[in-house]
This record gives sequence, C-alpha cells and structure tokens, in this order.
Amino acid sequence: MTTVLVANRGEIARRIFRTVRRMGMKSVAVYSDADAGLPFVREADTAVRIGPASARQSYLAIDRILAAAEETKADLIHPGYGFLAESPQFAHAVAAAGLGFVGPPAEVLKMLGDKASAKAAAERAGVPVLPGYRGDDQSDDAFISAARSTGYPVMLKPVAGGGGIGMQRVREERGLREALARARRMASAAFGDERLLLERLIERPRHLEVQIAADDRGNVLSFGERDCSAQRRNQKIVEETPAPALTSEQRGALAEAAVAIAREAGYRNAGTVEFVVDAAGFFFLEVNARLQVEHPVTELVWNVDLVEEQLRIALGEALSRTDARTSGHAVEARLYAEDPSAGFVPSAGRIAYLRWDEDVRVDSGYEEGSLVTTSYDPLIAKLIARADTRAGALAKLERALERSDVLGVRTNREFLLALLRTAAMREGRVDTELVERELATLVPARQRAPREVYALAAAARAAELYGGGDPRDPWAKHGGWRLGGDVQTTVVLDDTALAVRGRGPFAVGEHQVRADGDVGRWRIDDRPAVAVRSGDTMWAVCRGTTFELSLAPRERNVETTAGAEVVAPMPGVVVGIAAASGRRARRGDLLFVVEAMKMELRVEAPADGIVTQVLAREGQQVERGERLAEFEADPA
Repeated sequence: MTTVLVANRGEIARRIFRTVRRMGMKSVAVYSDADAGLPFVREADTAVRIGPASARQSYLAIDRILAAAEETKADLIHPGYGFLAESPQFAHAVAAAGLGFVGPPAEVLKMLGDKASAKAAAERAGVPVLPGYRGDDQSDDAFISAARSTGYPVMLKPVAGGGGIGMQRVREERGLREALARARRMASAAFGDERLLLERLIERPRHLEVQIAADDRGNVLSFGERDCSAQRRNQKIVEETPAPALTSEQRGALAEAAVAIAREAGYRNAGTVEFVVDAAGFFFLEVNARLQVEHPVTELVWNVDLVEEQLRIALGEALSRTDARTSGHAVEARLYAEDPSAGFVPSAGRIAYLRWDEDVRVDSGYEEGSLVTTSYDPLIAKLIARADTRAGALAKLERALERSDVLGVRTNREFLLALLRTAAMREGRVDTELVERELATLVPARQRAPREVYALAAAARAAELYGGGDPRDPWAKHGGWRLGGDVQTTVVLDDTALAVRGRGPFAVGEHQVRADGDVGRWRIDDRPAVAVRSGDTMWAVCRGTTFELSLAPRERNVETTAGAEVVAPMPGVVVGIAAASGRRARRGDLLFVVEAMKMELRVEAPADGIVTQVLAREGQQVERGERLAEFEADPA
C-alpha cells in the first residue's frame, strides 16, 4: 500500500487526505505543537509531531519532515501549498532520500522559483512579458535607472517566493528607495533572498491564471483559466472559473501560452501559469509550481480531482483525465480570521460556534472548538459554489456566506458579502485594484450593537448561568427560585446592565428570546439569531451582522490601553524600527514595523510627543499588547 505524507497542515492537509483515502492509500500527518488539536492530525492514519509552533522549527524543518517519513515508511511526500511546496532544496532532499516528491523536479522548481529565469523561459517560449529590470546589479541606483527607462508607475517583486509577499507599487521616483528597502526586508524575512526585479505596472489589470498538469510521458494539458482579480494587498480573495468577459480565442491563446511555457521549462505535475491582462493583451507573470489554494473551482467545473492527478503523476503514471471538459461556473471565497474594520489585522481565538451552509463545498482546517493561532496563515475556510451559470454560482455563494457562521474570532465574512454584491463583481468587471478603490464602502465603520443584540446576548448568557451552557437541559438548570414570581438576573455587557426575566424563554426589555434547536441558535422576537460566549466575550449574529459584547470591565480590554502607549498590535516579529530614544514624533509617525501572518503592520505614534526609550529590538518576537517603546505624550 502506498503511504503519502503531507508536509503541510490544516485545510490543504485535510483536502489531500480525502483523495488519499479514496485511492486506497495510507496517510501521514505531521504537526506542530500549535496544531496538535486540529482535525487534520486525527484524520490521518498516522500523525507525527515535528516541533514547536514556529514554522522554521516544524513545517519548514526539512530534516524533521524526512525523519517522520522514514519513521512512517512513507513512499510519497505531498507538500501542499506554501511552506516547502516550491523549495528546490526540499524536492532534492526528498529525492535523495529515495522518496517520491509530489511536485516538479528540483531543477524545475529552482528555475521557475527565480522570477527572472522564469521570465526568460517565457520569452524563449514566445510568450510576452512585461518590460522592466531583472539584472544582477541590485543597487538602488540600478533600480532608479531602470525605473526611469521603464516609466512610472512600476512594481517591485522579490525574485524568490510568491503569494504577493513583498510586492511594492511605486508611482513616482521619490518613493522608490523606501519601497526598495521595504521589499528587500520582506523578501529576506519570507524567502531568505532579498533580490528584487522591477516591472512596468499595468493600471487596473485583470489577473488570470491557467491550470496545467504534465506527466513524464510528454503530456501537458490545460484545465482552463481562473480569474483571480479580486485581491487585497496582492492576496487573492475571490476566484472563479471560467473567467468572465473572455472570447474563445483569448481562452485558447492563454492555454497555448501556458502549455508552451510548461514544455519549455520541462514541467511535471500540477501547476499554474499566471498572467496579467489589460486591453492590449496578456503578459506572463510567474509559474506557481504547486497546487493552488483556488484549485477547487477548477475541480468543480472540469470534474477532475487535481490531487489524484498529482499523485498518479508522482507514481509515474500518465494523466488520467485527458478527456476532461468544462461544465458550468464555480466561484470561491476565502474566509479569513481577520478584522477588516481594523485594517485586516489577523484575529486569533477559539472557535466557539461553527456552522457551514450545506449547499456548497467547504474546505476548512478547523471545527467548532479549534484554536486559531497567529502562528500561520489566517485562512479559516474556502467556500466554493458551482452552478450552471455565473450568476447562479455567485448567488449560491452569497447565500452560503449568509448562512455560515464562525464565532470566537473576527472574520471577513461581511466584507466578502459586500464584495460579491458590487456591480463590478456582478458584471464581471473586477480588476486587481477594485478592492483598494472601493475599500471605504466595502468596509464600513464597525457599528454599535442595537438593543435587540444586547437582549439576545444577555439572554444567552443568562441561559448559560442557569443551565450550565445548554438552556434546553432542564436537569442542569439552577438559580434563584422565587415563590409566586419569575426568576430575574442581571447581565452586564459593555458596562451596560440588563435585566433578564425567566429561565427560558427570556424577556429582556421589550424583546422575547428563546432557544431554537442547536446550542447557540436562538430566536429573538421570532427572528433567527445566533449567540455564544467565548471567554469574556458574547458573540451574536443578528440580521446578518456579527457583534461582540464584552462581559469584562472596560479596563481589562486591550483596546483601552493608555493612549500614550506604543504596543504590538498582535503577536509577531519586529522587522523594522524607526523610533529612537529622545526623538520627537508626531501623531501617526511610523515607529515600528511588526510582521505577522505575511503582513507588515505599522505601529505609529499615538500622539505628538517624545520616544523616551526604545524597548524592542529588530528580530524580536513580541506578544499582542507588549510595549515596544516608552512614549511621553505632549500635554493636552
């Protein structure tokens, strides 16, 4: 029996295990301490701990992964996406250990992982590339000269890596040096390689990619294109296939270009060739030499299991779906643990309530009770809808997001719904800059909870106090019994005291609240709602909007830290320090840069004043709320 070790975690590990089981193979999970309680660990036939939460000591530790493979007698190693998926060193080490790598050969990964050599391969294949600079001279002066000859605006990109990490748009020369420093810092931290290239920036382009698969018998197939133009900070949000507003000739040209590049590179296994498209045509961007996060939309429309194709190719078999044909339309939305109203800062916590709509495919690495940490990417789940038409798929996805609830961490659900409801999305006119242009309307200011939400949350908390968590359990109820009168209790939410009458159903002011089936589901004034507690927070969903109400006194909330404190906004690594002891700063001036979950977060001066002491050092791991500097604000 073939044994497949998945050198990854969460959602993609579970996805690969499904195919492994269906094919009659044995699965092996590797996991860090942070992931010990996640579903993918127990769903594998065998699970091996490989280290602490730090990715460098676990999912990026090649020696530990190979030791786990030896221990479990694995035959194949599937890298998933991210981490070591496109590492030529890893692919070489796997092959040297006598194991099969589910991906391209190391030499192909090395060539395509270098954006400069990948562009050279595209040029040899006759595929157009964007003008720019990809020379060996990495000095600021070389880039300044190249930008002048290319013409502004330009885009800086790390030569190594991908996923949009480190990419910087520069619209005029005065911002180039700062952008170069920022891009190098991010590239070095993410990929261990600070080399950059420069390209002409196309304004309002579309981002299209072609799914390919190639075996070692000379077969190279295209499984159509995906439109991934809905992006924020170069990170994809919503993806779909087929791409809207393309002619059959354009689809054919994209597919031919992708196949030509794959043949030129000697590609093997599944991969994606990415293009930027404008009114003048298309230009090659890069090859993602792995399975993509958005691969499910292709699977649903082409009726193909791309993981199965990957495994068969790795075992030396020919492509099995050479006759695949498209049917319908599919759209995917990425649900992240993040707070859009706070600049999309990643969120962490334990999932207190989780329900998915059953009419769509959901690929998720979490379940109710799972802990979402800040150690890795904040993706909670992918919701994928398929229908016969594009309009039908969009409507189905919108309904699925409305009917799905994740409480205990903040998510981008309402942001996704707002994006799906834009005219540009409905009409297939999305470009890569749409989200940034429309951000103010897509992310409105967080609204104060209405009285009915307070009533709902107070009733849910009272039920927990009376019934030990389940208001439907008559044997678990306790509380003050009163002769000739109903019981009443007081619940304090956001420092507001609410009187709750009854033991279920409940009356709170003019509102009536009762349990509705599963724990966490309620009806308030006969409308469906959700309310659960997680720690000192009551989470409530009412009329499609999610609210958080605090059970703790305000002084205990991190958000109310003294106005003159300079603290880390979340756990991460200090990657930049602009502050200096004794230096004056104005409100909003950059003091520190903290990197977490692929994001650089600015820590700014909270007021006009003086930095009296710098407490953090570059490279230091910090916790949320940890002081980075002592700051003395000017008198009001």
